Amino acid sequence: MPETSAPRLSLSVQYATPAPELPRDQLRRWATRALTAAAREHDDIAGASLTLRIVDADEGRSLNQGYRERDYATNVLTFEYGEDPDGLHHGDIVLCLPVLVREAQEQGKTLQQHAAHLTVHGVLHALGYDHIEADEAAAMEALEVRVLTAMGLPDPYA
Repeated sequence: MPETSAPRLSLSVQYATPAPELPRDQLRRWATRALTAAAREHDDIAGASLTLRIVDADEGRSLNQGYRERDYATNVLTFEYGEDPDGLHHGDIVLCLPVLVREAQEQGKTLQQHAAHLTVHGVLHALGYDHIEADEAAAMEALEVRVLTAMGLPDPYA
């Protein structure tokens, strides 16, 4: 089997709200793990150019209202812009910090565990994964679990 090169990742991290507990290098590691796992399954994924933005509840709510017509802040929003001719996927991922903090507390997990899961989830969406149909959801969730387990993190769906 021919050796394949690692997928390329261009990641811009934006902090619209302070999040010292989510440093750039950690977010990059999580995104890289998700991209690498997806590229192993789909050899047409050459890489990704992504922006990951950490926002407060007001911006999270505004984006969710403007793009999904839902009047509340959600944990993660992904804007998938597609794949260019070189196989590079483009997208924006928005993590709403106050929602992540609240959900982590409610679910009895650390902020790091929850943020890792939703970063991986967002990256997979940017690569074209979805969970609308049951079979798509099962495949996406299984990949998320594999990525998180490889990082020593628990199954978020257990």
